[in-house]
Amino acid sequence: MLAYNNEYLPNYTYADYKVWEGDWELIQGVPYAVSPAPNITHQEINSNIMYELKSRLKACKNCKALPEVDWKIDDGTVVRPDSLVVCHLEKKDAYLSQTPKIIFEVLSPSTKSKDRNFKSLLYAQNEVKYYILVEPAGMFAEVYKLTNGKYRLEGEFKEESYTFNLDDECDFDFSFREVFDI
Repeated sequence: MLAYNNEYLPNYTYADYKVWEGDWELIQGVPYAVSPAPNITHQEINSNIMYELKSRLKACKNCKALPEVDWKIDDGTVVRPDSLVVCHLEKKDAYLSQTPKIIFEVLSPSTKSKDRNFKSLLYAQNEVKYYILVEPAGMFAEVYKLTNGKYRLEGEFKEESYTFNLDDECDFDFSFREVFDI
């Protein structure tokens, strides 16, 4: 087996990331290509997620739903979730710099393992309260809630609703029936 030192691995920063062509994520200094343009089903589901979030958050003046925005966690980590909710948006830069309350990732075959494993750990470490994995192939979503630093499965949803509790912010019911109505 080949032994190597971490010094031989790539270690890029946000300054490098900004000038790259194409769509990338940067996780702990390592670049990951974002999958090619999402298919129609992926895009329809993500549009439905955004519509449902925006509809439900209309009454909440503190929280915003955002699609596919860069979240710069630190100088070596920039990710682009499919959809997210952030409360008390601090400033409007080219990227989000604060931790979202909710992240939705619509799974694709090429990114499923990274989303399910690596990003789950990354989001838990950065205290994202809810992480939702949406599976287009089976038309269901898994809702995970951060509890004691780890994600706990709240349930698998197809047609049901789930109530998101954003602490002192907004509570809202989210309909998964609307998400999978394509």
